[in-house]
Amino acid sequence: MSGGLVALLDDVAALARIAAASVDDIAAGAAKAGAKAAGVVIDDAAVTPQYVSGADPSRELPMIKKIFWGSLRNKLLIILPALLLISAFLPGIIPFILMLGGTYLCYEGAEKVWHKFFGHHETKEAPAVDRGPGAESKVVKGAITTDFILSCEIMVISMNEVAAESIWVRAMILVIVAIAITVLVYGAVGLIVKMDDIGLHLTAKDSAGAKRFGEMLVKGMPAVLAAITLVGTIAMLWVGGHIMLVGAYDLGWHAPYDLVHALEHPVAGIAVVGGVLAWLVNTLCSAVLGMAWGLVVMAVLHPLMKVLPFGKKNDRDDAGEGRAAAPDHRPETSDADHIG
Repeated sequence: MSGGLVALLDDVAALARIAAASVDDIAAGAAKAGAKAAGVVIDDAAVTPQYVSGADPSRELPMIKKIFWGSLRNKLLIILPALLLISAFLPGIIPFILMLGGTYLCYEGAEKVWHKFFGHHETKEAPAVDRGPGAESKVVKGAITTDFILSCEIMVISMNEVAAESIWVRAMILVIVAIAITVLVYGAVGLIVKMDDIGLHLTAKDSAGAKRFGEMLVKGMPAVLAAITLVGTIAMLWVGGHIMLVGAYDLGWHAPYDLVHALEHPVAGIAVVGGVLAWLVNTLCSAVLGMAWGLVVMAVLHPLMKVLPFGKKNDRDDAGEGRAAAPDHRPETSDADHIG
């Protein structure tokens, strides 16, 4: 009897060790998957503050809260189950989904760079602001839709990194990644959009040091937002380009990947900094490839967007409707209107 009890206790201890190892594997897998998706995360954090730009300060955090819960629902209730089903029954299409997402990242990054240098800045549109519940709902809905696309890419990248794990481990890892990344992104977004308010609050303090720090925050936030946007754009091109590079290699076109490795080789052997330099070369090549592929997609897609019913013309119309929904909005009048 005692021998059976000892054997049972040994089995329990073994199960505990296996469970502990599984927890370690899940934590390591989540960290690996989250790190691989970091480029998309940065862009997500860079995009979201634009949706509450111009909103009344009292409505900024409530809007971000709505977008946060919408993003979490998208990841856990729609994207996660769909990816688990695909990985279980159609795992062969995951690389193609990944490359489709990489193409989207390259296109978005290239479009941002193109409009920065060659775009017509006078046509820049501000999002509808919160001067009415209808306009606020439109802004939140638009932000959640944009987040859904980025969330899909984050989750597909994460899934691809842990594809060798069992389906239950994959599920746990993706749940952790979904929650952690959503909290990280929207926590950072909330801090970013309230930073100028924090600065204004500090400028009212009696302490000279607090006033100076508050003024620095207020004056520095435009530069911080610009820097985040720049980093996000570079990250999109880098991650998107690297996805296309690896995807092409896996599909049998080895030349681009081999060329990048050939360029890495001369610096990889340098003592101490060789690994870092090789990574920088790979990153630069991936970003250049991402930019080139993004421009190709732009050349094909932009003419189509002018004629398709869901193209950007409709987006501009929606933005106009959002502004028109605001009580304080005054429609623009032309010279003909004044004459009439």
